[in-house]
Amino acid sequence: MTRLSIAAALFAAVVAGPALAAGAPLDGNWARGDGNAKVVIKPCGSDVCAVNTWIKPGHEKEKVGDKLVMTIDQDSENSYSGKAFDPQRNMTYKLSIDVSAKAMTTKGCVLGGILCKSQQWTRIN
Repeated sequence: MTRLSIAAALFAAVVAGPALAAGAPLDGNWARGDGNAKVVIKPCGSDVCAVNTWIKPGHEKEKVGDKLVMTIDQDSENSYSGKAFDPQRNMTYKLSIDVSAKAMTTKGCVLGGILCKSQQWTRIN
């Protein structure tokens, strides 16, 4: 479940890439709702990447610099879906994101959508 939360977090987590239309932007800095991680979301090539910028001490399974590469499409003004690849764990997740100006919810699923985890995020400066 920790791996899934990392993916959801990095994810989630997600950035406004060149193909994304108007709406609340994904790009920027985000703090995970559990207080254990902060990420920056930004375009990376044709995809969107979420990269850990801070991890609360004592969380050895996550580290600063861990990246989630997201291939996403915009479903509506403030929602996105697609897949996320976690190169550190060689895992791919089904991903959905709902974002507003100051908050974001990410949901990552594995095993064909059987095992899912949602994560809340708050935009930070």
